[in-house]
Amino acid sequence: MTTAVTIIGAGLGGLTLARVLHVHGIPATVYEAEPSPTARPQGGMLDIHDHNGQPALRAAGLIEEFRGLVLEGREATRVLAPDGTVLFDEPDDGTRGRPEVQRGALRQILLDSLPAGTVRWGHKASGVRALGDGRHQVTFADGTSVATGLLVGADGAWSRVRPLVCDASPEYVGLSFIETYLYDADSRHPAAAKAVGGGALFALAPGKGIQAHRESGETLHTYVALRKSQDWFAGVDFTDPAVATARIAREFDGWAPELTALITDGDTAPVLRPIHALPSGHRWNRVPGVTLLGDAAHLMPPSGEGANLAMYDGAELGKAVAAHPDDIEAALTAYEQALFPRSAEAFTHAVRVNEFCFGDNAPHSLIDMLTGHDQTP
Repeated sequence: MTTAVTIIGAGLGGLTLARVLHVHGIPATVYEAEPSPTARPQGGMLDIHDHNGQPALRAAGLIEEFRGLVLEGREATRVLAPDGTVLFDEPDDGTRGRPEVQRGALRQILLDSLPAGTVRWGHKASGVRALGDGRHQVTFADGTSVATGLLVGADGAWSRVRPLVCDASPEYVGLSFIETYLYDADSRHPAAAKAVGGGALFALAPGKGIQAHRESGETLHTYVALRKSQDWFAGVDFTDPAVATARIAREFDGWAPELTALITDGDTAPVLRPIHALPSGHRWNRVPGVTLLGDAAHLMPPSGEGANLAMYDGAELGKAVAAHPDDIEAALTAYEQALFPRSAEAFTHAVRVNEFCFGDNAPHSLIDMLTGHDQTP
């Protein structure tokens, strides 16, 4: 195969694609804006599902390495009422249907599996343009550029590659998360640690919630959820961590102290994470020589599927290219024909999950979903 594969973005999806191509003897180059693999924290825990994330890792030949990353016991799930009453408590059953790993560790095994030089760090894409005949040029912020016969946008929500195939852009969904961490929680924050338990905590009410996860060691990673407008959040001074923390905590006045401590006792400054999504059912017409994967293709509200879908997209695209090494358009057509309905189904699921978590019947709607009692079609 003579067509060069150029991947923009060294997230989990782009790296999975590069690895699956490598397994099939197809070279690829990944361009990443960050200056190094350790330039910033890689986020928290991921539950890797047995129907998409794990098959992607098998296609990448990394399932054994993945199993070595699994944090035992983290599949446990608890749902608490705002007053701290335990409404649902499901221990980790050990079946590893959705085992939990640290995102950074998972990314590292993908990086380690690629030939040296595959990822070009410090290459922030600043522009892309069509050259004709299915070829494209990517220009980087440092003034350099590369031309390619196959361009893959694995560059996330605000993809620079997406405008080549469509004019859709993400829109705010009316929900934001505020992220905090508690360290050495069992010794320093025992009540909060007990409330979270061994895995994931959901303390929910209509339009708001405190969600937390026990990560490696004694670290508790919290996402506070609020259904508020962007104007409302613009009125919160996140440049002053104490002021921002107090303002967010006020939304949970009267909640159990072991829950609000996950906000007020945070060991890190609160970080605002506005949630955006592409339109439901987002798709594009076939454009020669270019395609998208992961959030660049189907950014959706959080539901635990984002990383899994990105890796699955990467694996499926890699397999499609390997199956049609001399006909890139056939490969991209096959990939996208499966991608679009898969993405639409996942989007519908994500919207339902968010309604279960923050809708009018929260948290009981979430418990119905977890126990299989939800009858929504």
